[in-house]
Amino acid sequence: MRSEVGGHPHKIDAPPLICRFPAQPENIGPVRRAVRAYAQEHGGSDPDGVALALSEAATNAVLHAYVDAPEPGDVEVIAQRIAGDGIVLAVCDEGRGMKPRPDSPGVGLGLALAAAIASRLEVETRPGGGTRVSMTFAATG
Repeated sequence: MRSEVGGHPHKIDAPPLICRFPAQPENIGPVRRAVRAYAQEHGGSDPDGVALALSEAATNAVLHAYVDAPEPGDVEVIAQRIAGDGIVLAVCDEGRGMKPRPDSPGVGLGLALAAAIASRLEVETRPGGGTRVSMTFAATG
């Protein structure tokens, strides 16, 4: 099976985990547990680190993506085991994008923490609106 992550074709070692949920805080815990289990099952070197990075990126989407919207939209999380790369995790939303927010409820360290855990982190604006945070983590085997 082949996939495109970040615009580049890759060989997938295992079927991806795809979770789509309303951007509400109570939905982050179950997705964090599912992503941690996926990373552990598919050779992630640090499943707890993958789960923490997911929590930070998903929390950013929940807190910031739909701040001006009348109703929260969705967040999509995709975890894939990619041959030669490791565990690749994408957190996507269709919200307002990466815009300054003076009333931010956080301290602004979430993506910095995720970048310290991941071997690679990319933040991009999605063509149809919103943001995609892609992270790669080491895996064995």
